[in-house]
Amino acid sequence: MIKTEVGFYAFFGLGWLLAGLGHFGGAAMGAAFLMGLAVALTLVLVARRPPPEPAGEVRQPLPPLQRRRFGQVNAVQWLLIAAIATGCGAGGVPELIMPLVAVVVGLHFLPLARVFADRRLVVPGVALTVLGIAGLLAWAADASPGAVFTLVGVGCALTLWSTAAWSITGARRAVSA
Repeated sequence: MIKTEVGFYAFFGLGWLLAGLGHFGGAAMGAAFLMGLAVALTLVLVARRPPPEPAGEVRQPLPPLQRRRFGQVNAVQWLLIAAIATGCGAGGVPELIMPLVAVVVGLHFLPLARVFADRRLVVPGVALTVLGIAGLLAWAADASPGAVFTLVGVGCALTLWSTAAWSITGARRAVSA
């Protein structure tokens, strides 16, 4: 489970980094991509090193109710993201897409914390929500779209990568305890 979890955080973090720095273009984007890819791959490779899960533990698929709730939370998240992208694009404010999506992604962690009975998921949920709100406040204060994108994208990337590292550390501590 930890490998999958870390993979999601690592590569969604890369996506946020690229979205946040995309306005720079050219060599800056190439450097950001290479650095972000190195971070993501390092996290995934470290998560794969034994013992990523307690010895002798047999991985079970999620129970049906838990799987259904997980699917529902993610379906709502993606529907809201599509509505935000469509609405902001049609409304002529595409610079609000990233901060609003960060709020939605952050808020989606809160019910997931209950689905997985893992209160630690509240931390990235709150952090991503706060980053999205900070982006909205920066936009309201007439920050440039690039500044809003950088604030939200880089902040979300760092949050997700930190969450991946925290997950690895927690799994390793559980094994050694």
